[in-house]
Amino acid sequence: MRLDLYQIETARMAAQHKALLDQARDILRQGRPLSPLEQGGVLHALQILIENAIGKAKQLLKAAGQPVPISGYDAFLALANQEHIPYGQLPDWNAIVGLRNRIVHDYMNIDMDQVKAWVMAEQDAFVCAFLLKDFSDPS
Repeated sequence: MRLDLYQIETARMAAQHKALLDQARDILRQGRPLSPLEQGGVLHALQILIENAIGKAKQLLKAAGQPVPISGYDAFLALANQEHIPYGQLPDWNAIVGLRNRIVHDYMNIDMDQVKAWVMAEQDAFVCAFLLKDFSDPS
């Protein structure tokens, strides 16, 4: 897929899943607990948002003619090496990739209180910003 089309699709999906997380934030700010269905929706939105970011990282590396690592952790390290993301963000990227891995592989041990606190603190904002950024635009 062409990088420009890929970036349009990642941005569309990011907006869609950010809207779902925004709805969950609104519910939590109103003091209402999330239902089990809403909690599942939050986890799914986070998983898709993070996988979208990992996919975009790998597509950016591929478009630059760089080796594409299997690991999401390594993909963001390679992007930092290419100055697409600041090195200072690597701990945040590592944490977010770890969250995705836990949602997918260790789902029986997810602490929903931590996930809700993470959502309330809008810690998905840097992921959404990455997904909305057009890396073909030099600005």
